[in-house]
Amino acid sequence: MVKIRPFRAVRPAEGYAGKVAALPYDVMTSEEAREMAGGNPYSFLHIDRAEIDLPPGADPYSPEAYARARANFERMAAEGVFAQDAAPRFYVYRLTMDGRPQTGLVGCASIDDYEAGIIKKHELTRADKEEDRVRHVDALDANTGPIFLASGENARLSALMDETAQAAPVYDFTAEDGVRHEAWLCGAAANDEIKDIFADMDALYIADGHHRCASAARVGKLRRAQNPGYTGEEEFNFFLAVVFPKDQLEILGYNRAVKDLNGLPVAAFLEKLREKFEVAPCEKGGGPAQPKEKHTFGLYVDGEWYVLRARPGLADESDPVARLDVSLLQDNVLAPILGIEDPRTDKRIDFIGGIRGLSELERRVNTDMAAAFALYPTTMDDLMGIADAGLIMPPKSTWFEPKLRSGLFVHKLGGARRKG
Repeated sequence: MVKIRPFRAVRPAEGYAGKVAALPYDVMTSEEAREMAGGNPYSFLHIDRAEIDLPPGADPYSPEAYARARANFERMAAEGVFAQDAAPRFYVYRLTMDGRPQTGLVGCASIDDYEAGIIKKHELTRADKEEDRVRHVDALDANTGPIFLASGENARLSALMDETAQAAPVYDFTAEDGVRHEAWLCGAAANDEIKDIFADMDALYIADGHHRCASAARVGKLRRAQNPGYTGEEEFNFFLAVVFPKDQLEILGYNRAVKDLNGLPVAAFLEKLREKFEVAPCEKGGGPAQPKEKHTFGLYVDGEWYVLRARPGLADESDPVARLDVSLLQDNVLAPILGIEDPRTDKRIDFIGGIRGLSELERRVNTDMAAAFALYPTTMDDLMGIADAGLIMPPKSTWFEPKLRSGLFVHKLGGARRKG
């Protein structure tokens, strides 16, 4: 049984949504955030990456950065950029990229469901990144970035969202990357029906936002400790989420590039690959080797593209983690041949989201890397099966597009705040 409930969103006033909405804070550097928000005082990056309003080089984890985030949020609210809805409700949020729509429901999920494993994870989190968002959420007294959740396919939920989207949207704008964003308010009469739909579900799955989710749960538990008379219904017991049925979602490949071949000449490297893979060079001028199916990879090295195909039996199909292509590459190439044992910490590897295309792999190898691998995307069934088994994916296994925008919906927590 999943608990989802409506909330009184703090959201952009009419005419501000396109100016406020910003990419998630963790897909950019401080320098990139400063450039993206340049000339736009309403960008949500002034709240999510408030160090951009401090002197260049300022510590993004300093008390000054979190204080500036809160001050910027309060300033925008005072200027009428944000307003809070009078009554709790759900919202429908649709993103359309390259003509493909993706529609989800905005509401608040339960920290108890997260703690109990009803909201399932598939990635590990880093303590420093968690602590950053704990301090940010606590300082603002709000969840500012939505957790991207997935459910199983659900005809009732999809039909309700489609019906809601027949009305005129409250937001409709196209972002600088060409993605169209639309949002609708669900009628109050739908609140109980939506809660019932989720109550019939066994689980939800974190698609993206593991650190935000873990941090939201931690802040909720802090507020419980500071409010010992809590009932469980206070806002701090819940966190901001957007839930998409899995058939709405698309995962792109999460590609890899390496700085060197561990001392091997290219010919020797290719020969070692042939022990585990069929290696076929692409025709001259034939373009990048985009993987077309599982257990195939594109390799760009020394100005040439190759197709790698795992030899029969290489993948242990009985193991939901070992059979992932990211695992095949790690276990048969990156670790044993290139000496990259821990991709989380090794500085010789970089990860390149599929949205950048294979031309970005060529560019990196032609400039600062030695080789790059194009991967076939992990599937939603892979993700959900691993989460159901209580297992963890290798790092950088999934790249979801389009990215949810921050700033369109903010969830206020309430309750006593931690000092300092």
